[in-house]
Amino acid sequence: MEKIKMTTPLVEMDGDEMTRILWKMIKDELILPFVDLKTEYYDLGLPNRDATGDQVTMDAALANKKYGVSVKCATITPNAQRMDEYKLHEMWKSPNGTIRAVLDGTVFRAPIMIDCIKPVVKSWQKPITIARHAYGDVYKCTEFRIPGPGKAELTFTGEDGSKQTALVYDFECPGVLQGSYNKDSSIKSFARSCFNYALDVKQDLWFGAKDTISKKYDHTFKDIFQEIYDAEYKEKFEAAGITYFYSLIDDIVARVIRSEGGFVWACKNYDGDVMSDMVSTAFGSLAMMTSVLVSPDGKYEYEAAHGTVTRHYYRWLKGEKTSTNPMATIFAWSGALKKRGEMDGLTDLVAFGEALEAASLQTLNEGVMTKDLCSLAEGITPTAVDSEGFIKAIRTRLEAKLGA
Repeated sequence: MEKIKMTTPLVEMDGDEMTRILWKMIKDELILPFVDLKTEYYDLGLPNRDATGDQVTMDAALANKKYGVSVKCATITPNAQRMDEYKLHEMWKSPNGTIRAVLDGTVFRAPIMIDCIKPVVKSWQKPITIARHAYGDVYKCTEFRIPGPGKAELTFTGEDGSKQTALVYDFECPGVLQGSYNKDSSIKSFARSCFNYALDVKQDLWFGAKDTISKKYDHTFKDIFQEIYDAEYKEKFEAAGITYFYSLIDDIVARVIRSEGGFVWACKNYDGDVMSDMVSTAFGSLAMMTSVLVSPDGKYEYEAAHGTVTRHYYRWLKGEKTSTNPMATIFAWSGALKKRGEMDGLTDLVAFGEALEAASLQTLNEGVMTKDLCSLAEGITPTAVDSEGFIKAIRTRLEAKLGA
């Protein structure tokens, strides 16, 4: 068959360890034989990030802003052990954090569902997408260890010299103190990204915070969401037949557990961090989660929701075959190709992305799967294969779908 043409390149961000190995396998077996692939390539592997002073991450993020769609392999965020292992010049920041800051984006994560793996929550019939605000709160907080008695005060000094001061607590003994912040501009971007994504997938949007207790901080989130919805999105949501719903976070959690799924759940930063792991585990596996970063002006970065699978990488270095699940990385590629095709009006490219996803799901539903899923499968006798065997099994089914 003639290869499918592209007109605008994808921004391709390579990564680390076992996911880097899978990245090449996926390209070689599932994409390059069928697509005349155009990418602007950036190596975000830790050795190259260190060699470039992490400039490569910023360059990749700016390229994402330029071209609109990127696909990213999982990357290492180094700690002290990684500093020694890779002989790094500096403990570089999270590449995802850098990219999120440049795009001002929101992370949307949803499970990949198959027939033979049932969610732990019996009522869930459809995927639940977590929309996580990726700025501020506890992740940007300032903390003190309080050594003994004394007053803790919160003070803001305006550029005009005005001051606001409040007593946080009059400590009578040692303790801890934490100061968090957020910005209206970031909350507005978060809200617009959520509304746009809900319209894109035509699903209801739920949002929860604790405004009854946090009457300034969380209430600001609630108010900004409602103001933007009323001014910019209410008519669009009504025309699309979907709704926006706000409630307290504890009520939202209860509603989520009783629901059948099929909606977008917007969460503040910490809530989204915790709840995305809860949702992914309840649906089956973090290796079966899609993840896309969406900016309020419509830029997209697709990636796997999991890490670099270090343990399997060390085994691979010894020459061992590994049964690492590549589904999330495959869906990062298919999602990016579909979005690139959609933005460029290339129906063949969109259809290819859909065929790649369908072939991957068919492979799993027919019982051919990596070892991590075998113990979760119900009603079938699965066949465990290594990563390369799994990808080749997908290719066989993909060729059939494409008539290749």
